[in-house]
Amino acid sequence: MTIRVLIVDDHPVVRRGLRALIEVQDGIEVAGEAGDGPAALALAAEHDPDVILLDLKLPAMSGLAAMSGLAVLTELKARDAASKVLVLTSVTDPDSAAQVMRAGAAGLLYKDVDPDALVRAIRAVHDGHLLLAPEAAGPLLRPATWSPGLDALTTREREVLAELARGRSNREIARALNVSEKTVKTHVSSVLGKLGVQDRTQAALFAVRREHGA
Repeated sequence: MTIRVLIVDDHPVVRRGLRALIEVQDGIEVAGEAGDGPAALALAAEHDPDVILLDLKLPAMSGLAAMSGLAVLTELKARDAASKVLVLTSVTDPDSAAQVMRAGAAGLLYKDVDPDALVRAIRAVHDGHLLLAPEAAGPLLRPATWSPGLDALTTREREVLAELARGRSNREIARALNVSEKTVKTHVSSVLGKLGVQDRTQAALFAVRREHGA
């Protein structure tokens, strides 16, 4: 299966470089390029890319606003699998990283990333993994943030947590576990309470941290 990537960046040189990198990869192709948020939404609606490489600093509409538009687009089209957003930015402050992940991004990398690592990241987020640059993950994974409540989770709640770590929506989790969305919402609420975290993004980050032994 070919991974179709939409490149969104306001700098033509950056778009050209990303296109050149992607076009030589096996199983990955460029679905289109956009230089601003409105164009990105239009191309996403037209081409249904698998992965969107998204800069945060865009004219006319910020990257975060574009992500909100993409979420609405997914709902309107009733898609079971939304495009995975991989943010590629030069904005390095921790608040932006937290906002990006809470807005539903599948990953965040900085523009100094190694090209091979970027390609691996595209494949990883396409496969449903949550991915963060180490510099971004650190502030979001402060030890004091987490409660040692993992042992309190039931088997089903652990399964739900694993699905959250893959970036799955409630609908997708319900389908994967063969339960109702209402049941999933109940389990998610219980997981958040037991882990002592505020939202599903923090729960997913918790799971990723534990998986990597952090």
